[in-house]
Amino acid sequence: MPLALLALAIGAFGIGTTEFVTSGLLPEIADEFGVSIPTAGYLTTGYALGVLIGAPILAILGSRVPRKAMLMALMGLFVAGNALSAAAPVFSVMLAGRVVASFAHGAFFGIGAIVAAGLVAPQKKAAAISMMFTGLTVANVVGVPMGTMVGQSAGWRLTFFLIAGLGVLAVLGIAALVPRQPRPEQARIGGELAAFRNPQVLLAMAMTVLGFGGVFTMTTYFTPMMTDAAGFASSSVTWLLVLFGLGMVAGNLVGGRYADRALMPMLLTALAGLATVLALLPLAAHNKIATVIAVPLIGAMGFATVPPLQKRVLDQAADAPTLASAANIGAFNLGNAIAAWLGGLVISAGFGYTAPNWVGAAMAASALLLALVSRALERRKGARGGAGAAGARGGRVVARQESAPERQYS
Repeated sequence: MPLALLALAIGAFGIGTTEFVTSGLLPEIADEFGVSIPTAGYLTTGYALGVLIGAPILAILGSRVPRKAMLMALMGLFVAGNALSAAAPVFSVMLAGRVVASFAHGAFFGIGAIVAAGLVAPQKKAAAISMMFTGLTVANVVGVPMGTMVGQSAGWRLTFFLIAGLGVLAVLGIAALVPRQPRPEQARIGGELAAFRNPQVLLAMAMTVLGFGGVFTMTTYFTPMMTDAAGFASSSVTWLLVLFGLGMVAGNLVGGRYADRALMPMLLTALAGLATVLALLPLAAHNKIATVIAVPLIGAMGFATVPPLQKRVLDQAADAPTLASAANIGAFNLGNAIAAWLGGLVISAGFGYTAPNWVGAAMAASALLLALVSRALERRKGARGGAGAAGARGGRVVARQESAPERQYS
């Protein structure tokens, strides 16, 4: 794998850290600004909405900019947002800083995935994408716990200044290691929007919303589920989250490796496994050993879907991939928001802290159904193409070899 992927992974590490670190620092932030915990929670909500809004806007604005330059500009925006949050005199300014930083999120991963895939041979594209996303998964194992520890011991402002420093390091790494990227060809807004007329692109994004969203029904309410239902001490939550993060790292790498060999079988396996483990977790949560096994499995199955889904969008929108790739990153965050909302509904209805996992299992199962529909449509299209080719040859029976795109659906 090219060393340039390290620079992209550093940027992903910084983005992953800033996205989730506020959850562990909400009490400190709320105390300093004199706001309630729910109000401080808008820092998370505002970030997620910023990703949804910023991803397509910046992808369109950057569609005619060389991708290396755009990646550096996005990380500059990320640095500015985190520095503003760190120096914020009032809560509203910090919230604005979070939104500014979030605008870089979707476009960076969307454009970064295109750049990563272009650095390697076609048969290694998903693996390259997974290497970039490794920075995001490692952030959950290292960045978020360390950022929380620093924030609690030395002040939350230092955490955000350090995250801004990671952004500077990523800018320097991209400048030094990523090869010069030519201006995107045929970079017309109409062409970028045309990708959304492809049903397969929309199906892949729907799978992203439902599949990875299922993971967040568990993670959003992770602490009360582990302490109230599973009976773990509050001090155990940190290492349980580390286990979850390790599962994410493993799933991301495995998903990238095998998606290059057989994309749809890898995706179907991961979604089926995710739905199964989420459905079993409400039962497993009453046994500590079973819980310790289930938590990293959910992380692994959930993130094993990320490289194949991102590569699927790139493949189906190959003529104009920038907007579609960035929008798919926004779809991950949309799934997160929907999952958190649905999970809260079932808890409020009195079904307990393990009930959101049933919602997550239903979401993952729905994504699996869409994946089966997508594969059926692809096979039907291939069959019609084969019949047309046979007719064009005057009805002669011709043995036709499978093409590489068709093999990935077998």
